[in-house]
Amino acid sequence: MTSTTASPLRVLIVDSDPGRRALLVQSLRANRCVVLERTEVSLDLLQHLPQLRPDVIVIDTNSPDRDTLENVCMISRDQPHPIVMFTDDDDADKIEQAMRAGVTSYVVKGIAPERIKPILQVAMLRFAEHQALRQDLSQAQTQLAERKLIERAKGIVMQQKNINENAAYNLLRKMAMERNAKLSDIAAQVVDLAQALG
Repeated sequence: MTSTTASPLRVLIVDSDPGRRALLVQSLRANRCVVLERTEVSLDLLQHLPQLRPDVIVIDTNSPDRDTLENVCMISRDQPHPIVMFTDDDDADKIEQAMRAGVTSYVVKGIAPERIKPILQVAMLRFAEHQALRQDLSQAQTQLAERKLIERAKGIVMQQKNINENAAYNLLRKMAMERNAKLSDIAAQVVDLAQALG
């Protein structure tokens, strides 16, 4: 993922403890990362993410509190990023809550500085795979919805024109080509019109 020719990893560290944050910053800079710093996960942070452009977000905390997890959830929903959480809390419920909120990797403290960069790289790879799966799922759901819409429109055309399924499909395709539109858009218009006319 990152080679000597690749641009440096941009890491956003969120930690309210200045001493702990300084140690993490030092380790990351030693690994040639560009480090951005914030003291808390907040709505303000969410608004500034497009300008900060981090490759990965690192949240360093004793234990993830409810506000932190809610804001992580909003980041994951509105501006998805790989999120690594370093914490002292190995409670199974907290781990589950953090992962549900959108934390990519939950790491209980005691990591050596040389392990930090590989942990971030693995989190970024995991995040990219997860995003690709979500995109594939979304595309499959869209295609299924479009197919259902086309089937409904075919049924309406068959009934109104008293023609068979193949002829109805060809008629819809012809309308789509003439209007330079997607077949699913024409199908939606046919269904909408039929619903409007009752």
